[in-house]
Amino acid sequence: MKVVVQRAKNASVTVEDQVVGAIDDGLVLLVGLTHDDTLADLEYCAKKVANLRIFEDEFGKMNRSVQDVAGAILSISQFTLYGETKKGNRPSFIQAAAPDKAKPLYDQFNQLLIEKYGLCVKTGVFGAMMDVSFTNVGPTTLMIES
Repeated sequence: MKVVVQRAKNASVTVEDQVVGAIDDGLVLLVGLTHDDTLADLEYCAKKVANLRIFEDEFGKMNRSVQDVAGAILSISQFTLYGETKKGNRPSFIQAAAPDKAKPLYDQFNQLLIEKYGLCVKTGVFGAMMDVSFTNVGPTTLMIES
């Protein structure tokens, strides 16, 4: 499992000219799943996302988590995180989990963020062509891999 974590404000995701998910301040997550991901991978990444200290404290140091600042999550499924580009110019996506395996895992990951960590989670539409728009604060972008 791979999760690109981006600290953001004014984030939204649009499908067919309709906003389907939006947050004011928090994290934009690009979530990629592979064939052998399990509940343990989901739990590891959810814990990291919820507790990652990338928001400033009163002294300007990155010392607070999204939970600490009452931030929200905009979670976007992103199979292209498993795109292989070493050979040729067209990416290969054979390492990405098939949609019938990835969707339940993606949904379960988002539920963990909600139920276990009490986070507000908005999402795009799994498998749809989406337009994601946001302001990356910092900019702060990190990769979490299980």
